[in-house]
Amino acid sequence: MSSVAHLPPPQFSFTTCQKLLKKMGGAVSAGEDNDELIDNLKEAQYIRTELVEQAFRAIDRADYYLDDFKDNAYKDLAWKHGNFHLSAPCIYSEVMEALDLQPGLSFLNLGSGTGYLSSMVGLILGPFGVNHGVELHSDVIEYAKQKLDFFIRTSDSFDKFEFCEPSFVTGNCLEISPDSTQYDRVYCGAGVQKEHEDYMKSLLKVGGILVMPLEEKLTKITRTGPAAWETKKILAVSFAPLIQPIHADSGKSRLVHLPPITVRSLQDLARIAIRGTIKRIIHQETMSKNGNGLKNPPRFKRRRVRRRRMETIVFLDKEVFASRISNPSDDNNNCEETEEERREEEEKGISELKPDPPVNFLREKVLSLPLPDPLKYYLLYYREK
Repeated sequence: MSSVAHLPPPQFSFTTCQKLLKKMGGAVSAGEDNDELIDNLKEAQYIRTELVEQAFRAIDRADYYLDDFKDNAYKDLAWKHGNFHLSAPCIYSEVMEALDLQPGLSFLNLGSGTGYLSSMVGLILGPFGVNHGVELHSDVIEYAKQKLDFFIRTSDSFDKFEFCEPSFVTGNCLEISPDSTQYDRVYCGAGVQKEHEDYMKSLLKVGGILVMPLEEKLTKITRTGPAAWETKKILAVSFAPLIQPIHADSGKSRLVHLPPITVRSLQDLARIAIRGTIKRIIHQETMSKNGNGLKNPPRFKRRRVRRRRMETIVFLDKEVFASRISNPSDDNNNCEETEEERREEEEKGISELKPDPPVNFLREKVLSLPLPDPLKYYLLYYREK
């Protein structure tokens, strides 16, 4: 939403607001960087599992914003500009948790947009999963491919995972060819009307999970049998509705044909195996240096997050209220905490300065191998960094 009306703030207690924000998928406090955003999502219990946390930390949300809007990347708010759209981080984290992702599964993202969610899912699916997306707008497809290429070429996080690269196709997700394969996991990123519920269910394998906004509720549907379903409402949301297909007068078919599920080449399988072996060697060397893991390497202590009043946008029955919500105890302890923070700042030594960037041990190990350069670059996916 581009603007918020200046309305008098609703009078809720702090506890009531916390419950309301959780129920409605409201904003958590803004972070200064991607890690702090994830810290806040964990604290608010939107991120609850280690796999989902790792995926969120590996991909910087700001990388999927247009340059003029990056200042808003770490706020728990949706972003839309033209055809480009990102849901709020709290929504994506609830979706990721509800999908119960595991390595090797097949995933279909309906309304794949910038590819942010598909890329995070790909980090969990691993090299033997399937990761497909359908997006209505061709300019968004091109943008998603650029962002995917940027992540593969430049991000050190890429080498910490074996990635299931997303494949995107252009088309209306309500016109998927009936002979297309079914998927283990399906997500729809637009509001689904009741009349399309059975269509969405038909895309799912038995044992699979479908997550979608259905009648203004983020809904998890598990297919427990050929005609058996379990439905769970997760939280109240407000999504733009699916765009209905426009039938051409020419009668020409507009069916969307999803990417074929192909077997990896022997060359690609060899790359996966070699990278996996090198990672195991690095892990064994690290364990040996640290005394079989009994001694933990020193870790940089993260900056203490100062308590602050939380500027929040609350959604109530499609009305938008701008409000400031603060814990009464924050005001009582404000002077005491300010003094404590001042002492901490004074006691901080040079050792507390920001550490050097982490070393990409996989890259260093590959580059040190007695191999021809083209093979080294192939093992590194021709990455720039």
